[in-house]
Amino acid sequence: MTLTTTKAAPAKRLDSQRVQAQLELKDRALAASAEGITIADARLPDNPLIYANAGFERLTGYSVADVLGRNCRFLQGAGTDPETVDALRTAIREKRPITVQLLNYRKDGTPFWNRLSITPVQDHSGVVTHFIGVQSDVTEEKQAKDALQNANERLEAANRAMQKDLQAAAELQHSLLPVELPKIRSMNFAFRFRPCSDVGGDSINVFSLDDHHVALYILDVSGHGVASALLSVTLTHMMSALPDRSFLYQAASEKTGEYCITSPAEVVSRLNRHFLPNPGVSQFFTMIYGILNTETGEFCYTAAGHLGPIHLSRNAAPSIGETGGIPFGLLENTTYEEHTVKLSRGDRIYLCTDGIMEAANGAEEEFGVERLLETLEGSLDSTLGESLSAVMERVEAWSAPLGPADDASMLAIERCD
Repeated sequence: MTLTTTKAAPAKRLDSQRVQAQLELKDRALAASAEGITIADARLPDNPLIYANAGFERLTGYSVADVLGRNCRFLQGAGTDPETVDALRTAIREKRPITVQLLNYRKDGTPFWNRLSITPVQDHSGVVTHFIGVQSDVTEEKQAKDALQNANERLEAANRAMQKDLQAAAELQHSLLPVELPKIRSMNFAFRFRPCSDVGGDSINVFSLDDHHVALYILDVSGHGVASALLSVTLTHMMSALPDRSFLYQAASEKTGEYCITSPAEVVSRLNRHFLPNPGVSQFFTMIYGILNTETGEFCYTAAGHLGPIHLSRNAAPSIGETGGIPFGLLENTTYEEHTVKLSRGDRIYLCTDGIMEAANGAEEEFGVERLLETLEGSLDSTLGESLSAVMERVEAWSAPLGPADDASMLAIERCD
């Protein structure tokens, strides 16, 4: 018996020393943790703290002696969110884990954002006896997140304001399109206008100059967006039906207050002189401007860097009129010529911007002039408006799913007498 007892004692001492060493290691680990760690006794009223490590002291400024026996709510203050506190209390009451982020206050009163994790600890019978709390200072993270959120909110507000301005600009631009086309017994008119964004650089108009002449133009400002739209709107005002403020008229030499119609070549030349090349601005525009004589069916036009009028007749192959000239805003001294297309009964003339022909598919193949002519020929038995819609729909399908990358517009005339 003596020998057995003597051998067992050293083994028990070794086990005890091993356990003690493990406990001391855990204590040192808790003490060395950068996080604040607390233990609250769930068996006592108000869950008082029975342990706090050095990390908690560094984080809060409270010493262990200051906090033992107290509920951890002393860290809360005026800026602490009540809803977060209620969620925390509910989880503790229901003895379930929870992680929250709330504003706490150090002993000296300075606030900090605390990511608090509460975990219940059960005994061998499943009864919760303690709560382990882990506190982390996430102030910098919270401030960075708030700053990012504020920046995003400002950006969203600026974007909403910009979208509102763009919408207003688009509405203004659309308001300048023909509201009512001229009603002439022998002629039909139609147009289609599709900006590739909220606002575009295309512009169209058709209106009567006098009892026998109708002005028509289609123009395309380089690029698209706000800058192009602004220039487009400016040009629309310069080519209005009001004689005293339009480039389309000039004062009669003999009678004050009376005006006569300006020829297409002179209108285009005046515009080019007005928009002289500017080293600081790379914007330019193309145009076809013409005057239709509703009695003779003659369409006299001048083109500046633009595809000529497409002439469709039931008695001849389609033809494209002379282009001539260069775009506005490139060269100061440029001469522009006039050309004439005669419409017989049933003939049609189509004017279009290059957004039609240059619309590309997924293989970067352009829609092109041939497909345009093919579509127009195939719709000769349709109404004038339907023929324009057929082109626009085919262009949309060709460039799907993204759609044309530039504004696409068309204007058409049909002689029906």
